[in-house]
Amino acid sequence: MGNGKIIEKQADGSLEVPELPEIPFIEGDGIGPDIWRATRMVIDSAVQKAFDGRRQISWLEVLAGEKGFEKTGNWLPDETLETIRNHAVAIKGPMTTPVGKGIRSLNVAIRQKLDLYACVRPVKYIESVPSPMKRPENINMVVFRENTEDLYAGIEFQAGSAEAAKMRSFLNEQMGTSLSADTGIGIKPISATNTKRLVARAIAYALENGFSSVTLMHKGNIMKFTEGAFAQWAYEVAKEKFSDHTITENELYDQFEGKQPHDKLVIKDRIADMLFQQVLLRPGEYGVIATPNLNGDYLSDALAAQVGGLGMAPGANIGDRCAVFEATHGTAPKYAGLDKVNPSSLILSGAMMLEHMGWREASELIRKALQATIQSKTVTYDLARQIDGASEVKCSEFARAIVDRIG
Repeated sequence: MGNGKIIEKQADGSLEVPELPEIPFIEGDGIGPDIWRATRMVIDSAVQKAFDGRRQISWLEVLAGEKGFEKTGNWLPDETLETIRNHAVAIKGPMTTPVGKGIRSLNVAIRQKLDLYACVRPVKYIESVPSPMKRPENINMVVFRENTEDLYAGIEFQAGSAEAAKMRSFLNEQMGTSLSADTGIGIKPISATNTKRLVARAIAYALENGFSSVTLMHKGNIMKFTEGAFAQWAYEVAKEKFSDHTITENELYDQFEGKQPHDKLVIKDRIADMLFQQVLLRPGEYGVIATPNLNGDYLSDALAAQVGGLGMAPGANIGDRCAVFEATHGTAPKYAGLDKVNPSSLILSGAMMLEHMGWREASELIRKALQATIQSKTVTYDLARQIDGASEVKCSEFARAIVDRIG
């Protein structure tokens, strides 16, 4: 499909979305082509239904991963990055990480090169999905994970290498440490700049979407000048940019006797290990959670397990210039081309994308139709083995069942 127009990013950060936007996609590796075809079918159907044909997406394939290397000799072509940057919105399937090819992770590389500093992972229970929780309906959280630094910055030196020896020598001789010769070294950078922009986006999202709190997840009792600083800088940006709309948890009890004013968002913090327990035992107390990179990686996957697993978990990587919506699971190469796996993660990421574009009517159609399909027990193999009396269908058949309910 041609003749699509580029989505324009406005000075205030909003999007100007034409009736026929051109949106780049990366179909992904392994099971990527299967789940992308299913997702595209569902998105196109929802847009057609919601807007009675007045709006439509013009899809533009861009290359990365195995397909990119096969056709261009590059795992992540510069042209792909520039196209996504210029189009403001894109969507991608899972991509393999090439072994021994010099790229730690294609997913991390895309986030860092496009400065997609906020990894946004909504976790909300879909009725009838099997869950290990007694009351999974209480789970409605959105994780904002800083995406560009922390241990994912990739500043790491192998034990026994000349680089590790040089770093160890500096630390032992100049900084008073006593590292042994067989030590591998990783560096954990966390900055005020990157912390504040991430937390500001999390607070703005919470205010726009009616959440009552933003929780800062950190391990600042041990890592005082990185994760502890993350919490400190987060409280600072809440005061600097949102003082009229936010209060701290201390202020809630000192000034309001624990009764939250309807027009105030509570900013609170929790130690990382304790928060893992809290989201299991008292999930209703947590809404938006802002966290450094590694904590967010752990927490978002653990939360996904509470609502059906990664196959049901959508995600987005968002920056000031552009946003990339993606499946949150891996490539599952043993299922590649079998039309077998659950496409819900990418379908729900597509719904997130439509909402980001302001096309909420289409987004809501997808969510309702997907839930109705699962409630009818028409599901892919991963859910069929957990639901009594389920009808197991292929990936494409599951998507077709969603489309039928949209229609």
